[in-house]
Amino acid sequence: MVLVSEAFTAVPATYSTPLQAKVYQILEELGMDFERVETEEVITMEDCKQINERLDMEMVKTLFLCNRQKTNFYLFVTCGDKPFKSKEFSQALEIPRVSFASAEQMDEMLGTKIGAATIFSTLLQEAKKVQLVLDKDVCQQEYYGCSDGTTTGYLKLRTEDVLQKFLPYVKRQPKIIEV
Repeated sequence: MVLVSEAFTAVPATYSTPLQAKVYQILEELGMDFERVETEEVITMEDCKQINERLDMEMVKTLFLCNRQKTNFYLFVTCGDKPFKSKEFSQALEIPRVSFASAEQMDEMLGTKIGAATIFSTLLQEAKKVQLVLDKDVCQQEYYGCSDGTTTGYLKLRTEDVLQKFLPYVKRQPKIIEV
């Protein structure tokens, strides 16, 4: 069981990473309402159950993938309860099979460690060469639950705000797929 704080609607008093600071700055700048919780370190979707209960929504699953040559990278956002099937993902994008990118690549390109992959990494220059891929089912949810760039901070946002405010701000047009 993971300890989860009460929900807050204000930014944290201190930030753990540069990406986390940037996330809250942009949320305020774009006028995106949020609720957030602070937790013990959370790595797996199983660990997210208490977060889901506290924020009354379902966390997305954000995966950092690459091709065999490690030249093409994908940030794939899907529903937390959906199993990931590499074959289905690859077929939907019409690309060769993918695998998980390394922890080092995640840190270098997304500014996060394992368990903290987030759509907010698109704020970073290093993530410009990462293709953003969204599961159509995620786009249809009322709320978007995700990491704030750390393994100890999680957000509840309106999916509409993510799609219509945040993504245009970072000038990212995601590829939306059905899997």
